[in-house]
Amino acid sequence: MQLALKLAKKGVGKVSPNPQVGCVIVRNNKIIATGYHKHFGGSHAEIDALNNCKNPEGATMYVNLEPCCHYNKKTPPCVPEIIKLGIKKVVVAMKDPNPLVSGKGIKQLRVNNVKVEIGILEEEAEKLNETYIKYITKKIPFVILKLAFSIDGKTKTFTGDSKWISSESSRKIVHKLRSITDAILVGSNTVLVDNPSLTSHGIGKNPRRVVLDANLETPFNSNVLNNEAKTIIATSKQSDRKKKEKLSNLGVKILELPDNNGFIDLKKLLVELGKLEISSLIVEGGETVARAFLKARLVDKINFFICPKIINNEKYVKDAIIVKNVSVKKIENDLLYEGYLK
Repeated sequence: MQLALKLAKKGVGKVSPNPQVGCVIVRNNKIIATGYHKHFGGSHAEIDALNNCKNPEGATMYVNLEPCCHYNKKTPPCVPEIIKLGIKKVVVAMKDPNPLVSGKGIKQLRVNNVKVEIGILEEEAEKLNETYIKYITKKIPFVILKLAFSIDGKTKTFTGDSKWISSESSRKIVHKLRSITDAILVGSNTVLVDNPSLTSHGIGKNPRRVVLDANLETPFNSNVLNNEAKTIIATSKQSDRKKKEKLSNLGVKILELPDNNGFIDLKKLLVELGKLEISSLIVEGGETVARAFLKARLVDKINFFICPKIINNEKYVKDAIIVKNVSVKKIENDLLYEGYLK
């Protein structure tokens, strides 16, 4: 099962909104075939492994997610093929939370005299497909809040300067995260102040860009409107109609949503993003956007980069006090940061 999970990880960033699945076929304690779900719309892991197996009859199959049994999707179901080719036992890490499957695949296998064992490395399997589980059960994206801030808790200076609080290595990790996530979200203020491109910077595929812009302030020459990735602007129904038309003509997807005093209804936004098959979303906006998502209890996971700088009352990040020889100690649920000032 560990190998099946390892194989499944090869599909990260390529199979969304489908789950990451790996499969291993074993006979007499020897691996005779492997497979994994390589890309959305491609063969499922079980079929990939069976296609790589010369003689699967009587063998045992290990798979990190319950095999599917429904037809209303891009590829045929896996269960009939498993039965047809004579697999005698299927070891499953976790049931598929998809209501169209959810135990039905296991039941169909058992009815056809295929032994099924469930729950091997279940926690690891659930962790691997945390995004899929949220999306398939709630129909909204799995939300990751990313923030970078100094040791004294500041995401920017009092003048608004925030480049660069985090290190180049941390930024590379963020770019990697973007490459395996469906979409990235910022507020209009971030667009106006930083003019970011919100891409993976060549590491992998670019996520779709989502801008919260109730008053439609995004300039037409903004980097978020270039052709490096698709862009969605969430705005109010009252915002400028002509601007909406011009942005639409530029290829921007406009989402008209209810707003409250200039703040877009975030819950309804997530529902709309779910309809667009966006299963994962990084929130990279500033403090205002972060607070809004936290207040609405819409964050599933945090990625906080705590940087060894003390911004204090400096105008620019480059003038911050640098903390050296930093060590981090865990004390119960607290973290103690210890370091020396330059």
